[in-house]
Amino acid sequence: MQVGEIDKSQLIRGQLTQAQSSPLQVYRSLTVGERSWGALANYELRTMLLSGLGGGLGFLLRKKLYRSLFGATGRGMIIGRNVTIRHPHRISMGDGVTIDDLCVLDARGGDDGIVLEDNVILNRNCMALAKAGSIKLGRNTSIGSNCVMVSMSGLKMGASVLVAGGCYFSAGAYHTDDADDAFMDQGAYSKGPIVIGDNAWIGTGAIILDNVHIGRNAVVGAGAVVTKDVPARAVVAGVPARVVKELD
Repeated sequence: MQVGEIDKSQLIRGQLTQAQSSPLQVYRSLTVGERSWGALANYELRTMLLSGLGGGLGFLLRKKLYRSLFGATGRGMIIGRNVTIRHPHRISMGDGVTIDDLCVLDARGGDDGIVLEDNVILNRNCMALAKAGSIKLGRNTSIGSNCVMVSMSGLKMGASVLVAGGCYFSAGAYHTDDADDAFMDQGAYSKGPIVIGDNAWIGTGAIILDNVHIGRNAVVGAGAVVTKDVPARAVVAGVPARVVKELD
């Protein structure tokens, strides 16, 4: 099992500590990355005027005018109200992608940022945080409301994955070597990426931890805490999750 250290500069606390000396530069780093001031102005103008605009007009204008913010977009993109977008040039979307109201897309980490393939749906109030690793969601994958996806060394879901509401994909942890020091100051690490196979079903409120691989057509029961790999076509449940059934 390989354990990788997380660069502190990838964590938002490390970036915010610089704000006292250069708040505008830090704001640009957090929102659009090391891009031109013109890119920041474009981002500010479009999000300020359009992010909270309701009704059909808001839907239409975001669909037309947000395209230039993203790295790539397909046809039929839908962006809801008050969606927070960070490092949008590192976000790629296929055809028919839907981002519901109040979602957060932060693509600052990883080689590929955030990749949403055709017909991916992020329901209301989801968070996709590519902190130090990429996030990739395969075609037709649906993420339920209030889910949190955190990537430290990679989070990848296959095609047609069904994720119910309130799930948490938690990649990475903090060192605990010194019991007298604040854990947040001891550095973060990741054991490896989270990988979800095609057609898997993740039940309501499930928690998927670092370096877990869930096989194709597997089912994770509601409220389960998954700490180990799940075989293909297995049904797991409990805390920690254990195999309770195998599907024919």
